[in-house]
This record gives sequence, structure tokens and C-alpha cells, in this order.
Amino acid sequence: MGKKSRNGKNGDRQEDEYPVRYYNGNGSGKKPRKKRSRVGDVLSLIVMVVAFGVFVFAGYQLYGYYQEYQKVDEEYASIAATYAAATDETEETEDLDALEEAFESEGPQSVSGREMMTVEVNNEEVTIPTMVNPIDFASLKEVNSDIVGWLKIRALDLSYPVVQGEDNDYYLHRSLEQEYLFAGCLFVNYANSSDFTDQNTVIYGHNMKNGSMFGSLKKFRDEEVYNKSKYFWIFTEDIIYQYRIFSARVVNKVGQTYQTAFSDDEEYQEFLDTAMEDSEIDNSGVTISTDDKVVTLSTCTGDSATRFVVQGKLVQMYASK
Repeated sequence: MGKKSRNGKNGDRQEDEYPVRYYNGNGSGKKPRKKRSRVGDVLSLIVMVVAFGVFVFAGYQLYGYYQEYQKVDEEYASIAATYAAATDETEETEDLDALEEAFESEGPQSVSGREMMTVEVNNEEVTIPTMVNPIDFASLKEVNSDIVGWLKIRALDLSYPVVQGEDNDYYLHRSLEQEYLFAGCLFVNYANSSDFTDQNTVIYGHNMKNGSMFGSLKKFRDEEVYNKSKYFWIFTEDIIYQYRIFSARVVNKVGQTYQTAFSDDEEYQEFLDTAMEDSEIDNSGVTISTDDKVVTLSTCTGDSATRFVVQGKLVQMYASK
């Protein structure tokens, strides 16, 4: 047979049967390889180095945070073990669970059978039941004379000393020993009286991510946590205060929530009504009036404009023994 024509029988153009060949300048006819760019290699290397650096830096920061949290846990565990046990080992510590249950069902009448003592509170003599004080305040004050109390919230397993400085900045990042500590201390508003006798006493604490300090306050949004214990306690050298929780909520970082005193009963009642009405927890069993004293526990929310607060009203005082 003869050589096949590039055209068909009817003269139509047919596809070329031969492969397309390339000219690469040396007559070989082979497709040229792309040369790798040195600039591309350098850029890839830079990206890898930067990514590795970011990874190392992030790891270093996480390790630093871990060390800070561990330091906080260890420091306050040591403080609790040293100062928050009964000062007299021959005396049993009080059963706070039983006291709370009795008070919840019987009210103030539940403590009528206890030993009574007359003490001075806010320049007035009052006769109140006694309680064994588990906190060694004498030794604590040798460490730091700014100590004003010890806070216990049983529902959260929270137990910390409370201090008061000359302003609201000093203890933000200082320990009980007044050394640098990222988590700082729980501290009372510097404008408050140190004996918890104001209409509204404010205690501040950091919202630590591991739940330490006031990082667990938000758990009161959980009804099960709230029902576990609806009280918190503040121990002082002479008086022990029992508070019934009546409000937990998000508030503006400034405003009436942080007032420590009020011009008249009407203004104070407005403060109390707002706290009751805006509460995220069920407070239907609580009554409150302008005769009541309130403690507000305050911490950050992650939003610079707001704070989360838990508030309790004073329901019983005990003389420390």
C-alpha cells in the first residue's frame, strides 16, 4: 500500500498521526523540564521557619500559663493546709452542711440551742450564737496584716483568704505574701469597711481558666450546683458571717452593682430589686429588705464591658471561739 495521505478520500483534513514534538534549542525534540526556582525554595524555607517559630512560641506560652496555674494551686493549697484547720486540735470543726440544712428548713430558730455570746458589731453590742473558728487568724496576720477574712463557698469547693488594700490594684497580681502572683488574691473593695458591715461589700477575684480563685463562680448558673449549697461563709477573727445566695448574673462593670452605700432606703431597695429580678438562678424562696446586708462576689467574663457576680444576704452571725 502507498503512503497514507494527510487528507481523506474526500480531501477532508485528518488528524496528524504523528506526535507533536518540541524544539528545545538543541534539536532533541524532547519536552523541556521546568527549572526549580531558588526564590521559591527560599520562600518555602522562610515559611517553614516562621511556622516552627510560632509553634515553639505558642508552646512556650502554654507552658508558662501551666506553670502560673500550678503555682497558684500549690500556693493556696499550702495556705489552706497551714491556716484553715481548727486552731485547737481537741475541738471538732463545725459541720457547715448540717448548719446550712437546718437553717434552710428552720431559719434563725435553728441555732437557738447553741451557746450564746455578747460581742460588739458595728459599734453595737449583740448576742449571737458561737461557732468554732477553723481559721488561724493570729498566724495569718503575722504573714500579712491586710488579711480581713476567709471565704468558703461549699458548692464550689472554694476556700481562700481575703485581703483589703489601699486601692483595688495592689492585690490584682500579688499573693498573700505580697509577692508577684498572676492570680493575685481575693480582695475587698478598698472603699468598703473591713468588717463586712456595709450595705454592699464587694469582693473581687480573677476568673482563672482552671477554675481557681473566682473562675468557678459561673457554675452557679447550673441549678444542680446551686442546689448543692445556697450559702457562702466569711470567717473573720471575731465574727463568722453566713450568707444566703439570692442572685447570680452578668452586670455592667460599672454601675449600681458596685455601690457600697446608698443615699436612702429607696435607692438601696432599687439595688436589691434589680439584683433579684435579673438573677439567673431561682431565688423564689428568698425575701430581702433594706435591713439586709449584702456581699457581692465579682469576677471577669472575658468581655471587658461586663462582670459576673454572685450575691448573698447576711442571714446569721456567729461569735468566733
